Amino acid sequence: MKRLVLFLLLLLVPLSTPALAVQPDEVLPDAALETRAREISKGLRCLVCRNENIDDSNAELARDLRLLVRERLVAGDTDAQVVDFVVDRYGEYVLLQPRLGGSTWVLWAAGPVMLLLALGAGGLFIRRRSRATGGSDPLNAEEQARLREILDR
Repeated sequence: MKRLVLFLLLLLVPLSTPALAVQPDEVLPDAALETRAREISKGLRCLVCRNENIDDSNAELARDLRLLVRERLVAGDTDAQVVDFVVDRYGEYVLLQPRLGGSTWVLWAAGPVMLLLALGAGGLFIRRRSRATGGSDPLNAEEQARLREILDR
């Protein structure tokens, strides 16, 4: 009986994978345009779900964005024009990978700058530590006797 249950659970595993949120009524009849729409959608953030692209999101706003992308492609826009249109409408936040320029250069530079600062601080700490002397006076006779007594216990 346990084997049967395990076998049935294993059969259900492929069904538990997430499905794409693109609905059949959104798919364009032209395969080339649909491929372009999917590629553009992978780079656009769902404004409701945050770190999920609009192709994978079930939110209504994501559906609206998918339809908007497809409308612009059917109207004859290039991929860059479609992305620019969406960014003009919703702001840079809609891009999963922000562009390098304007105020986003701080975001791109923050990681490497912080790494260099941490490496510099670590190197400075190690350098100062290696130069430090013992820091305390040697034990006097009474302290050495007390230490031997403690260690011999």
